[in-house]
Amino acid sequence: MLAKPQNRISQKALTVWRISGVIRSVIGWIITGVILLLLNVFDVPFWISTILITLGVIFPIYHIFISPLFRWKSWRYEVREVEVELEEGIFIKRRTLIPMVRVQHVDTVQGPLLRKYRLSSVLVHTAATGHEIPALEEDEAEKLRKYISKLARVAEEDV
Repeated sequence: MLAKPQNRISQKALTVWRISGVIRSVIGWIITGVILLLLNVFDVPFWISTILITLGVIFPIYHIFISPLFRWKSWRYEVREVEVELEEGIFIKRRTLIPMVRVQHVDTVQGPLLRKYRLSSVLVHTAATGHEIPALEEDEAEKLRKYISKLARVAEEDV
């Protein structure tokens, strides 16, 4: 059996994911506020409003404090000569092996938050799907992209 992947993503991912959680929470609060206003106008029972308010408190706590930490702790990756292995998942662990002979191309991606924290995600594309290694340091992501691309070319020549 293969050893578990050892490489972690950047610890700055916690900050990026927490900021994303705050943004999602603010949007959720705005939507919840509009719904509460409509419920009040249409005289809907108070217990429905209570449920919405409770969810409006619980979900942000989960998305800002709990989920980012567990996601970061669970994410691992390993690049070997013949494959890329990814491991992720909080409740359901998923280990994915991507054979180098199946890799078609490799991208790095940065959104505004990742760019602000000098992070980048690596996308490994096969014919069937794409796989993401999120939130790596920019220079590490670029080196990894080039390394996987080089190994994929060598694997293709060996076939």
